Amino acid sequence: MKVTYEENDDILVIRLSNKPIVKEISQDWDTHLSYAEDGSVVEVVVLDASKKGAWPLELSRAA
Repeated sequence: MKVTYEENDDILVIRLSNKPIVKEISQDWDTHLSYAEDGSVVEVVVLDASKKGAWPLELSRAA
């Protein structure tokens, strides 16, 4: 998994695998999912990420 954040554009990109993207679907105007041929999710893109509370990421650790 690779997470990148483009501060100038406030875009969060979460890349889940290296599979080629064959299909992209907008869930709404600011959330987009990309899929591989096998139907698995390859990438999630969130526009206005900091405004939506998606950035910065808060990772919780198991106690």
